[in-house]
Amino acid sequence: MRAFLILLLTLGLLVTAHAADGVTGKVVKVLPLLLDQKGRVALSPSLFDRDAYQIQLHQHTNEVSGIRYDVEWSAKNSSGEKLKLRVELRGLSEANLPKTKTLETEVAPGYFRQWTGLTLSGDDYQKFGAITAWRATLWNGDQLLGEQKSFLW
Repeated sequence: MRAFLILLLTLGLLVTAHAADGVTGKVVKVLPLLLDQKGRVALSPSLFDRDAYQIQLHQHTNEVSGIRYDVEWSAKNSSGEKLKLRVELRGLSEANLPKTKTLETEVAPGYFRQWTGLTLSGDDYQKFGAITAWRATLWNGDQLLGEQKSFLW
């Protein structure tokens, strides 16, 4: 019985010590997905079909109306906090001049990993030009919690 009480006390102290830590978070995965003229990334719910359709859209760029960055992220010790998810884009304009654009949204953390999509479409997508690099970041105020970036960032 004594060992059980010591175990419970130790676990309680660990949980309390962990809860006192600051907000932590990470960006787990980023999926850049092209959108067709109807705003779809796939024609069916199958992941295989999605990948095949994405290849088709990469080959037929006149069918592309935008791009969506699906970001998987997680945060701990952030109950009641408003976090920001940001995707920064670098690219080239039609005159081969460098361009940047930032997509940002507020997110509410939950208990598990979450997916959030940030979209660049329509005239903004057409005016931006070719995207050469991206970086996805998770922020708590001015504190960077996590990031994922493309190879060319």
